[in-house]
Order: sequence, then C-alpha cells, then structure tokens
Amino acid sequence: MWRRTFALAACSLAGAALVWLLLPGQGLGWLGAVAGAVGWQLWERRHWQAVLEWLREPRSATMPELGGVWGELLARVRRALKVANRKARKAQARLQEFLAAIQASPNGVVLLSKEGTIEWCNLMAGEHLGFDARRDLGQRIRNLVRDPAFIHYLNQRDFSVPVEIDGRHARAGHPQRIAIQVFPYAKGRRLLLTRDVTSIELAEAMRRDFVANVSHEIRSPLTVINGFIETLQTLELDEAQRRHFLDLMAQQARRMQALVDDLLTLSRLEGSPAPDVSHWVEVSGLVDEVAAQARALAGVLHGGRQTITVLEGPPLRVAGAAAELSSALGNLANNAVRYTPAEGHIEIGWRLLPDDGVEFYVHDDGPGIAPEHLPRLTERFYRVDRSRSRETGGTGLGLAIVKHVAQRHGGQLLIDSVLGHGSTFRLRLPPARVSQASPASEPVSFS
Repeated sequence: MWRRTFALAACSLAGAALVWLLLPGQGLGWLGAVAGAVGWQLWERRHWQAVLEWLREPRSATMPELGGVWGELLARVRRALKVANRKARKAQARLQEFLAAIQASPNGVVLLSKEGTIEWCNLMAGEHLGFDARRDLGQRIRNLVRDPAFIHYLNQRDFSVPVEIDGRHARAGHPQRIAIQVFPYAKGRRLLLTRDVTSIELAEAMRRDFVANVSHEIRSPLTVINGFIETLQTLELDEAQRRHFLDLMAQQARRMQALVDDLLTLSRLEGSPAPDVSHWVEVSGLVDEVAAQARALAGVLHGGRQTITVLEGPPLRVAGAAAELSSALGNLANNAVRYTPAEGHIEIGWRLLPDDGVEFYVHDDGPGIAPEHLPRLTERFYRVDRSRSRETGGTGLGLAIVKHVAQRHGGQLLIDSVLGHGSTFRLRLPPARVSQASPASEPVSFS
C-alpha cells in the first residue's frame, strides 16, 4: 500500500515540478500536481482493467505480465485458483467414483426433491420400477410408479417399513417382487431405495412348502403306527394278527427311516464342497453295483420277473465322489424298478459322448410320464402318482438327490419320456471328469 502512495506522491510532485519549470512564476504548480495524479490514475486503470479482464477467464497463457503490487496480486490469485481447481478436480473425481459405485449396486437408488420429483437415480432403480433413469429425470415418481400399494405408502408418510410391489418383468409363472423404502433427509428431500426380493420370497415359499411336505410325509406313517399301537393295546389279537400288524408298523417305520435318510443326504449334498478330481471311480464297477441293487429290489417288489440288463460302454473312469454317484444312479435304477410293471424291461448303461463327456442312462418300457410333469420331476416331494409312489416305498426325494449330485459334479440330469412308451433318465458328466480306464486300476468300494 505504501508503494502506491509513494508512486502517487511522486507523480504529483513530478507534475508540479514540470509545470514550474515550464511556467515559472505563474503559481500553477498545483495544476501540475493534479495532472500528475490523474496520469498516475490512468496508468493504474490500465493495469486493473487488464487484471479484471483476466479474472473473467483466468488462463495461464493469457495472464498479463505486470510488476509491482498488481503482479503480486495476480500471482497470488493464480496460486489460489490452482489450489481451488485441484480440489475441485479431486471432489469431482470422488463424486464420479461414488456415482459409479451406486450405479454398480444391485439395489436401486432414487433422490427425490421436496415436491417428489426425481433429481437423480441409478439404472437399477429404473429397471426395478419401470421408468427410464435418464429420460424421466424431473418427473414425479408417483406419475411413473402407479402401483396402488406404492401410492398409499407415499401418502401415509410412514416409512418405517418397506412396501413390496410387482416389478416391471413380473408375469404369470415368473413373479418379480420389489421392496421399496423411503428415507427422509435434508429439508424435505427423500432417498428411495429399491431391492429385488424375488429370490428371498421364493426361498421362503420353498421353505414353507418343504416343511409342510416333510410334516405331511412323516405324519402319514406316524398316524398308521399310532393306530396299530392303539389296536394292539386295546384289542385281544391272536398271534397271526399281531404279527401282521407288527409287519405293517415295521413297513411304515422303514418308510420314515428312508425319508430321514434321504433328507440327510440332501442336507449333506447342499452343505459340503463339490467333489474334486483327485478320486477316480471305475464306471463298469459303478454300474454293476447299481444293477445288482436294482435286481435285489425287483426281486422284492416283483418277484424277480423284471428283466434288468447292463449295456456296457467303453472302459472309462470318472472323477468324483463314488458314494454320491452310486446314490444318484441307484435312485434312477430304483425308480425304474418301482414304476415299471412286473414283466417290464430295464436297461442300465453308459456311453462316451462326442465331446468326451460320459452319459449314464437308465431306460425302462414302463407307462411313461406326461409332458406337463417333466419340468417338475426334480422338485422335492413331487410325485406324478402319489398313491403308487407310497405303495412302492418312494420318498419323493430321489430325483432331487440325483439333480444335486449332477450339479455338484458339473453335469446335468436329462429326462425323456413318452406317455405309454417308457422313460429314459440320463446323467451327464463333463469331459474334465472323464478318463480312459487303465487295466491296472484299483477297484473302488461303493459302500
């Protein structure tokens, strides 16, 4: 500041001295002083106009080169602008990262104004609620989502619990449920979150159905056993009648035991890691063991009148859990025995596929299965004929076990059937689990 004062004084003195030299004795020195001060002001005006022009659009390339106090001012402003720009770039980068993280979220996020218009939303919110996340900015949310439950939720202003509505992709047979919850913030604004809860609701429905099915399956034999026990306790029976009732009770107890065993098998399959490829199983020994069990069951159920044939394929080994593979093939063979008539024929075998995978198959010439039942055969406790399944000792879990074993080994279960012309169940394993059998391979126990 003192520099500018000194410069003003110097210009005024210089002007007064110049007038005194040019017009001595006229007493006009004061006029020269005023002229010097005005000249200095015009010079200063040129500088601060240059500074103002640069400040309107500050760029390093166009910054004027000024000395003195104006040069120092420009340097300080330039440093401050650099710091502010650096902070602004960092803040913008962090904002973009934050928005990118929200965009990547599986949940929908909508920012609503005080009036209920969409200020910002991610793409998932538009996917859940059925509007365009970019085009519909500024639109009222209640005009875009017209579900009555959602409108009532907004009107009542009680956002302590979420509301559920059908998603944009919901249709008959393919439900989609979206949970929505609103969180007020910042002077009337609201944060709206959406979440796809379809899988949770389906899992809950499956859990309820599973519990109900298990309860029903166990309650039936328990009712029979309790009835026989009451009969034995209250009535005088001869030895033959007592033996008959005890045999029926034992049959129902075996049925419950089979059900519990299958439930434990499913639980073990779902809760354990997938089998690795370090254990190899001889295919021929596996199929022979399954065929022997099927013949034993056929002898009990049909008096040995069924014909069970093993169709051998190439000598192969498969990597996996021997007990699981034996259980899966055993379930397929046992189902064929149970549902094929006494005089029927069953074929059990394997073949090498063109992609070097292996396919186990069980074919029967039984009554076949109607097409509408095929997609649901692997559901737990699903039966085409409930009464016949119980008569033959089925638990309704066999194909569910087979499906889980196939998936754990990276394979799949395929079912082909024509009503009145028999059925074929095929268990495929990928090439990574198949190897040519070695003549020196050690036998594998399937117990």
